[in-house]
Amino acid sequence: MTLAAQHVVAGLVQGNLEVVDLTVPLTPDTPVIQLPPPFVNTHGLELEEISHYDERGPAWYWNNISIGEHAGTHFDAPVHWITGRDKPTVDKVPVEQLVAPAVLIDRTAEVQKNPDYLLEIEDVKAWEETHGPLPEGGWLLFRTGWERRAGDAHAFLHVYEGGSHTPGVSVACAKWLAEESPIIGLGVETVGTDAGLAGGFETPFPCHTFMHGAGKLGLTSLVNLHRLPETGILLVAAPLPIVGGSGSPARALALIAR
Repeated sequence: MTLAAQHVVAGLVQGNLEVVDLTVPLTPDTPVIQLPPPFVNTHGLELEEISHYDERGPAWYWNNISIGEHAGTHFDAPVHWITGRDKPTVDKVPVEQLVAPAVLIDRTAEVQKNPDYLLEIEDVKAWEETHGPLPEGGWLLFRTGWERRAGDAHAFLHVYEGGSHTPGVSVACAKWLAEESPIIGLGVETVGTDAGLAGGFETPFPCHTFMHGAGKLGLTSLVNLHRLPETGILLVAAPLPIVGGSGSPARALALIAR
């Protein structure tokens, strides 16, 4: 066992490390993205009971499940978007990228004033002046306070006046994160990595377009980001290795110093 692994194991055993679950509870009512016609929408979770300690199976309980790849807390592989069509499917994403350092930028106060708030390059560079550079081979977690809405589909999707009004990342910032920053992925509390109105941007859906085009990853519908520090996070993002899949529901965990 390497010294680094020994430190992690010791920290968990001794209680010096805390494991924070960043995953929204997955139920048939968990909000999923709603695309306007004529586009086809994903399924949420459906459970079909097989047996429950009864005549169908006296000693066991189990279910069949039906769910879209991009429902609940989920992982976006690069191939999810047309710009990444020749890049890895979810089963081909290197496992090293599923356990990686992460940092957090908090713009909750700004989003409370403006639900259409967009993260800009200047915001990230100001954060770096205080906390140091973004982590090489790591994740940027974008906290907006949106997780408070996760139990209410209407509030979470926030659709009015012909659009979904949720925060996201500007076109320039998405391009910079994809092409110039050292991160491998972006994690958000909203239903998708892009802002709700991003379909109307000069480059539509810039996070998907630029990040996946650069072979980078997405992680959405995160919760409990308020429990994380701004630095010193080890993120575990565990999607199902669906062969040929564009993504997967995922269990997302953060290890932090207690």
